[in-house]
Amino acid sequence: MNTTLVLAGILGALAVGVVSPGPSFILIVRTAVARSRADGLAAAAGMGVGGVAFGALALLGMHALLTHLAWLYMLLKIAGGLYLLYLAWRLWQGAGRPLQAAGIEAGAEAADATPWRSFLLGLTTQLSNPKTAVVYGSIFAALLPAHPSTALYVALPPLIFLIETGWYALVALGFSSERPRAAYLRGKAWMDRLAGGLMGLLGLKLIYHALPEQAP
Repeated sequence: MNTTLVLAGILGALAVGVVSPGPSFILIVRTAVARSRADGLAAAAGMGVGGVAFGALALLGMHALLTHLAWLYMLLKIAGGLYLLYLAWRLWQGAGRPLQAAGIEAGAEAADATPWRSFLLGLTTQLSNPKTAVVYGSIFAALLPAHPSTALYVALPPLIFLIETGWYALVALGFSSERPRAAYLRGKAWMDRLAGGLMGLLGLKLIYHALPEQAP
């Protein structure tokens, strides 16, 4: 099978999953708007590294492992759901705190934020959803040939990074511009509560779907 066609199919399928709204999208938007463009881009890079990690695990057979060890998959989903609930609580708790003007309207929370911390936040948020590992595994299982070439193994990780980071970098650039930031500053409290509520619902959904399942 032509390596280029295989890569195009895999990357196209992954791109559809990446642009679908979820906790990663919420986090990037909120980070870019409330902190800074640099923080949003750093968080996007964290998403990219997380995507590469899931891709590598899929190539190593993590999908098959989670399929056969239902209890492990359940625990990972519960842990991921709890992490999202923690992020939701943090957002809700800080919703009423005012942002203090500093430079380009950097918030009070940005005093404790650095691009490195935003990178780690993006990475941990990406890794908190074990369903992503199953998505990667399913795509690879469906589209990878039985005996992938070395070129595929070499090309996939950097291309996964470009797709994940590229999309979230576009989101960060768009939402860190002047108008979205001004809108956020005007409605910070309800926007933070909305983001926290959505994040909490996603966490509860992850836990809910984990508990009754016996297999992924």
